[in-house]
Amino acid sequence: MAMRKEAWPPWQTGTADDSLAMGRVPENRRQAVVKLLWVGMWMLYLASPVTDLLDGHHSPLALIAGWTGLVGFVTAYLTLVFLRTNQEHQPLWVPVTLAALCVLAVVLSLTLGDSWLVLFVYAAVAMGAAVPPVHSRWAIPLVTALLFGCGALIDAKDDLVLSLGIPCFLGGFAMLGIRQLILTMRELREARQTIAGLAATEERLRLARDLHDLLGHSLSLITLKSELAGRMLPDRPEDAAAQVADIERVSRQALVDVREAVSGYRRPTLAVELAGARAVLLAAGIEADLDPAQWAGHDRLGADEEGALAWALREAVTNVVRHSGAGRCAIAVTVTVTDDADALALTVSDDGRGAEPGQGPGNGLTGLEERLLLAGGRFEASGSGADGGFVVRASVPLVEAVTPVGG
Repeated sequence: MAMRKEAWPPWQTGTADDSLAMGRVPENRRQAVVKLLWVGMWMLYLASPVTDLLDGHHSPLALIAGWTGLVGFVTAYLTLVFLRTNQEHQPLWVPVTLAALCVLAVVLSLTLGDSWLVLFVYAAVAMGAAVPPVHSRWAIPLVTALLFGCGALIDAKDDLVLSLGIPCFLGGFAMLGIRQLILTMRELREARQTIAGLAATEERLRLARDLHDLLGHSLSLITLKSELAGRMLPDRPEDAAAQVADIERVSRQALVDVREAVSGYRRPTLAVELAGARAVLLAAGIEADLDPAQWAGHDRLGADEEGALAWALREAVTNVVRHSGAGRCAIAVTVTVTDDADALALTVSDDGRGAEPGQGPGNGLTGLEERLLLAGGRFEASGSGADGGFVVRASVPLVEAVTPVGG
């Protein structure tokens, strides 16, 4: 059955959470700070040109030009890191900014010395991150060639040029691989949303077909008999009363049919939901950790209790597929034995984003808790599972085992 998109703590926002979103523009202050700290670690390699400017062996004009060029280079680089779109077709400002990085790296290295050759490493990484693969495959070697060329022109030490050339080449292509990974992750998120939408649409169509089959004939018969009773009412009240009695009988039967149909939807079986959970998880590209032995029926499980537990499984698995971003989901069904009463416990855990601190459960979880309480069970949702994701635990009581007479 189609699930509503709840404001559930771990998966409330697929794209607007406070965690660091790879390949996306920061959407709030916390994301910007985290991303800035991450990028700031790699800015430590700029210590070489900064030290060169602070040594005092440059003229005042060279110092002004050097600091201006360095600030411009860092600004252009951070602009690409924070505002690049990771799309196949980049806006015009992206190639212009990349060209500016290369020009600044060449000019500063040729005019201020070999301490500035490290800028080419940043330029190559920016090429891999922001340029489409069809172009970055030749752009990264070109930047590396520029590094070696500038090193030769300024007569830089061979070991220095080689120590920068290798990370320039490999770092650029490593960032290209990360870019491809980000694009693949984006396509996977879109595929998961499509799968969830198709499942919801199919469920609505199935419900519509069943209700049409159940009510179409009954409502048509009620309409005909109502018209017939209306025509009979003035002159033949006894016949009209008979028609009204038939209308009452047909409507009561229709009500019974609808209740049975809705009961079938609202009370799924645990075995069917376990099988469906495995199929849905595999279709969404999520590893399903589910023991087939758990599919066996439990003769001590009542119909209401089984329905509540199956609903909890359906809700939890649907939210894993739609919102968690998990790569693995574990489902366990176990019998717990206590002094008070035995219970059948369901645990659904994933390795996704986990819960947001300070947020309460959404309507879906609240509804599940109410349903389980009506069945005499218990419900628990936790945002800190063993794999760092989210955990849903639900349990319902089992009926007491019947002791054979004379046993």
